[in-house]
Amino acid sequence: MGFVLGLLAWLIAGLLSTILIYLAFELVVGLYHSDKSTLRISPTTWTGAILVPAHNEALSIADTVTALRASAPQCRIVVVADNCSDNTAELARSEGAEAISRTDPTRKGKGFALSFGRDFLVQSPPDAVIIIDADCRLSPGSADALIARAVQSNQPVQGVNLLVGGETQSPLASISNFAMLVKNLLRARGLERLGGGTLLFGTGMAFPWKLFATCDLATSHAVEDLQLGLSLARQGIRVGFEGEALVTSPAASVADSAGQRSRWEHGFLQSAMHNGLPMLFSGILKGSRHLMMIGAHMMVPPLAMLILLCLVAIPVLALLLWAGSTSPAPLITLVACLALLSVVLLAAWWKEGRSVISGSTLLQIPFYVLWKVPIYLRFFTARQTGWNRTHRDGEQP
Repeated sequence: MGFVLGLLAWLIAGLLSTILIYLAFELVVGLYHSDKSTLRISPTTWTGAILVPAHNEALSIADTVTALRASAPQCRIVVVADNCSDNTAELARSEGAEAISRTDPTRKGKGFALSFGRDFLVQSPPDAVIIIDADCRLSPGSADALIARAVQSNQPVQGVNLLVGGETQSPLASISNFAMLVKNLLRARGLERLGGGTLLFGTGMAFPWKLFATCDLATSHAVEDLQLGLSLARQGIRVGFEGEALVTSPAASVADSAGQRSRWEHGFLQSAMHNGLPMLFSGILKGSRHLMMIGAHMMVPPLAMLILLCLVAIPVLALLLWAGSTSPAPLITLVACLALLSVVLLAAWWKEGRSVISGSTLLQIPFYVLWKVPIYLRFFTARQTGWNRTHRDGEQP
C-alpha cells in the first residue's frame, strides 16, 4: 500500500513540478531580451489596412478611429459594424474611417466580422492587414513595425497586448493586468525564442495579405484567435513576436470582465485539452521544435489555476505520504519548484511589472486566485463556448 501511495504522490508532484519548471524557464528566457528587430523597411513602401470589428461601440468608436488615424496615418481604417443596433458605422465614418455594416443574427462572433471585412478589402487589397479590437489603442510606430515585419517575413506577426487601468482600479484588476503582462509579453517572447513562433492574441496582430486571404476566419469559436494560431502552427506557419509594437486594451472592472474572462479561460482550457499533448507528440515525431514548444506552452494552465492546483496538491501529497509512511521527497520537490516559480515571478515584477502593480498589491494575489475559483468550476458545470463582449464603462447594464 505504501508503494502505491508513494507512486501516486510522485505522479502528482512530478506532473506539477514539470509544468512549474517549464513555465519558469519560459519566463526566464522571455525576461532577458533585445527586441531590436532586424526587419525594417520604409513604411511608405507598403500599404496597410487596420480592420476593426465592432459590435455596438457607439460610445467609443469615434475616439478609437481618431486615435488610430493619429498613430497610423499611413493605414486605411476599416470598421466592421457587426450586428449593431446603434450608430457605430455612422460615427466611424464621421471620423474618417471606412465603415461597413453586417447583419446576420444567426452567425455572431468576431470571426464572422473579420471574414466580412476581408471580403470588403478584396476590392483593393493592402500588402498587410492589422486587426485591432474596437476598444484598443496602437502606440505610435507600432503599425509601421507590424506591417514591415509581416510583409518582409511573409508571416503573421503578433504585437504586445497589455491591459491598462486608471489610478482608481481595484487591486484584483491590477493583478489581472500583471497576469496579462506575464502572458502576453514575457511568455510570448519566451515561446518565440524557444520554438521560433508564438500564438495570436486577437488584437495587435498583422498578416501579409496573401496569407490573410486564405485564413479560416468565419468561426464562432470562443477563442477564435487562439484556434487560428494553432491552425497556422499545424500548417508550419510561425507567428512572429514584435516587441516594438504595443497595443493596449482598457482594463474593465472585475465585475464587468467576469464573462469575458470565463470565455478566455474556458476556451484556452478546452483548446489545451484537444491540442496540447497531440502537438507536443507531433513535434517530437516530426522533429519540429516549433510544434513541440507550442504543445508544451498549451499544457501550462492559466497562472492562477496552476497556483491553485499546487496549493491543493501540497496537503494532498502530505496526506498520501503520511498514510503510506514514505519519503517526503515528492512534497519537497513540488514545494521547491513552486518556490522557484515564485522567485521568477518576483523577478518578472521587478523588471517589467512595477509600473503595472505595486509591491503591496502583490500580497493580495491569494484573493485573486480565490476569485478565479468559480470561473474554473464553471468549466466543468456551465462551460462558456460562445463569443461575448465585455461591458464598457458608461454603458447601461
